[in-house]
Amino acid sequence: MNIVVVGLSHKTAAVEIREKLSISETRMEEAIRQLLSYPHVEEVGILSTCNRMEIYSIVKETDQGVKEISQFLAELGQIPLNQLRRHLFILLHQDAIRHLMRVAAGLESLVLGEGQILAQVKTAHQLGVKYNGIGRLLDRLFKQAISAGKRVRTETSIGTGAVSISSAAVELADARIEDLPSKRVAIVGAGKMSRLLVKHLISKRVTDISIINRTLERSQELAREFPQLDLKLYPLEHMLDVIADADIVFTSTAATHPILDKNKLSPLRHKKSLTLIDISVPRNVASDVTELDFVQSYNVDDLKAVVAQNYAARREMAKEAENLLEEEIQAFVLWWQSLETVPTISSLRNKIEQIRKQELEKALSRLGSEFAEKHQEVIEALTRGIVNKVLHEPMVQLRAQQDVEARRQALQTLQLLFNLEVTEQAF
Repeated sequence: MNIVVVGLSHKTAAVEIREKLSISETRMEEAIRQLLSYPHVEEVGILSTCNRMEIYSIVKETDQGVKEISQFLAELGQIPLNQLRRHLFILLHQDAIRHLMRVAAGLESLVLGEGQILAQVKTAHQLGVKYNGIGRLLDRLFKQAISAGKRVRTETSIGTGAVSISSAAVELADARIEDLPSKRVAIVGAGKMSRLLVKHLISKRVTDISIINRTLERSQELAREFPQLDLKLYPLEHMLDVIADADIVFTSTAATHPILDKNKLSPLRHKKSLTLIDISVPRNVASDVTELDFVQSYNVDDLKAVVAQNYAARREMAKEAENLLEEEIQAFVLWWQSLETVPTISSLRNKIEQIRKQELEKALSRLGSEFAEKHQEVIEALTRGIVNKVLHEPMVQLRAQQDVEARRQALQTLQLLFNLEVTEQAF
């Protein structure tokens, strides 16, 4: 058994590739079921965000498991595997453990230290459990990673003042557009990212903001969070009318295909300028909009320059987090390694329990049926207590042994001394 992660991120693949492999929550059950159908995949958890698609798995045989997961991704994105491989990264065992810890802590994010990724890791864990993809090993790994992410944010300064994708998008608009506070802004979508967009636009003194969303209820929820603003709310069918009056449009929806393209925007040729900033993956804005002279279009990959300005100052803060993560990684590795003691401990307990029962039956038969019936529970509890007391300390020491070779020698000694038949268990 081995832990592997196969995936891609903003570091290895452009948004054009990442969007093809994005998996929405509504498709997660189907994806997990398909991965579990492969012969070498035992457990699976999927982390799909705008900047990464990563599949964490427990595999029976590493090479075959990686091959099956890679093929799944190729089929998912409808990309030939020989082309997709150049964008994939593959991490095994301790490297895979370290990677998830770093992801949860925000150290692998486009925006170093950003907080939203921790919630996304939690969601990946919850969905993996819900759809029976995550078993004992990945459950422990994800929980340890979530705990590590929380520790990093509470015990270090990495999260202090961290920018998000939404704030970077607003910074990009501020850098590229003169007199941002005077502009008319439209936001398509009313989810978490849109809420953050509104928050950061307010910090730039922007007041003319329209929200376009499929459901009015969601837009109203967002508007209630910003009572100081008179947000204008519109249904999705009015999107082009609102955009016609806007100077800047941010898009942040869960649509799986572009909602804006050259054909839809062509009737707006009378406009002098329209800036589109798309922070969605899959993209909400088609690449052909750049063929229109009046349109300036940006996507999540264009935010890297904004983020780079923030990166150098935050890099020093990340060193604190790296040291803390090593503690969490070692804690998980020790737990993982201790699992090899389970078959021997289980076999020893079973053997001693059989001996206890046999000797108890002999003793009760000699005591006579009347005495045995009256005192059997007391004698049963006594013998169980003796067994548990005798076994407790050796078992604790065996599990706690950090020297792998010393632990294995102790296991072999126990197997030899007690003539144990040990069946290897899959964890």
